[in-house]
Amino acid sequence: MTALSRPSHLPASPAATGQRSATADLPAADHSWTKTPERGTDGALRLMLWILRRLGWRAGHLLLYPIAGYFLASSPRQRGHARAYLRRALGRAPGALDLFRLWFAFSSTILDRVFLTSGRTEKYRIEVEGLDALKATLAEGRGCLLLGAHFGSFEALRAVADAGSPVELAVLMHEANARRVQALVTAFGGPRHAEAVIPLGTADAMLRVHEVLARGGMVGLLADRRPHGERVARIPFLAEPAPLPLGPHLLAGMLGAPVMLAFGIWQGPRRYLVRFEPFADPGSPGRGNRDATARERAARYAARLEENCRAHPYNWFNFHDFWEEAR
Repeated sequence: MTALSRPSHLPASPAATGQRSATADLPAADHSWTKTPERGTDGALRLMLWILRRLGWRAGHLLLYPIAGYFLASSPRQRGHARAYLRRALGRAPGALDLFRLWFAFSSTILDRVFLTSGRTEKYRIEVEGLDALKATLAEGRGCLLLGAHFGSFEALRAVADAGSPVELAVLMHEANARRVQALVTAFGGPRHAEAVIPLGTADAMLRVHEVLARGGMVGLLADRRPHGERVARIPFLAEPAPLPLGPHLLAGMLGAPVMLAFGIWQGPRRYLVRFEPFADPGSPGRGNRDATARERAARYAARLEENCRAHPYNWFNFHDFWEEAR
C-alpha cells in the first residue's frame, strides 16, 4: 500500500518523455437514470461556492449533515431504491441510520471532488493499492482504460495521477444530469479539469479517447449503469440478475488498450483507498468474438463490484431502480 504523499507514483507517458439470463442481450428500458432531473438550484450552488471559497472544507463538511438529511427526507423514490440496494448489500433490512450513512458518504465525495480536482490534497490521506500493476501497464506505452463505478470517488484516482506525474487522465462521462455539480467542480478545478472531461455522445468523443491513449495516457469510464439505448446483459449482482451495460466492454475491445479496474473508496473525512486491479489485456483469448467477450467481462466486472459493495456498502451511490423491479 502506498500513500499519496510519496512522489512520482506513475511513470511518464511516452509523449511526456451464471443463469441463462446472464448472457442474454436486452433492449434498453424506456426510463433512464441519465434523464433523472438534477436536484438543487443555481442559488444554492452560488451559496455553496461562497462558503467553500471563504470558509473552506471544514465549514462545507459541517453543512453536509443537514444537506444529507434534507435530501434523504425529501427523496422518497430515491430512498426506496437505496433501501433495495442496501438490503442486498447488507444482507438485512436497512434502518434510517444506514440510509443516512449512504447519503452522507455521497455528499462527502461531492465536497471532496471540489478540492481534489483543484489540487488541494495536502490534508487528504489517500492510500494506493495495485500501483505497481498500473505502472507496468502504462510502461507498455499503449495507454490504459480504467473501468470504475458510481462507487466512492473517481476524483481520488485523478489525485493519484496528478501527484507529481505527467500521466494524462481523461474521463468519459454523462454530464446532462449533473450540470450543477459539474459547474461547482469546474469553478474550483478550472479549465484543466474541464478539458479532462470527455462528454459521452459528442461527435469527437472517440477521437479524443484515441488521442489520450496514443499519448500513453489513461481514460476513465464508469461501467455500472447503462445509458438510454445501450445493450445490456442480465448478470447476477448481489444475488439477483441485474442489467449490466455491455458498451464499456465492447468499447475496450475496439480501442485495443489494456483495461484495469479502479475504485476510489471513501473511508471517512478526507480519507480514501484507491485500488487498481488488472482486468483485461487486449490480447486475451476470445478477442475475435466481441459480444461473448464483452458478456464475460461484464460478469467479472459485476463480481468485483459486488465484492466491493459488500465490503464497503455505503460507497455505491445507487439511487435509481438498478434491478428494474418496476418493469
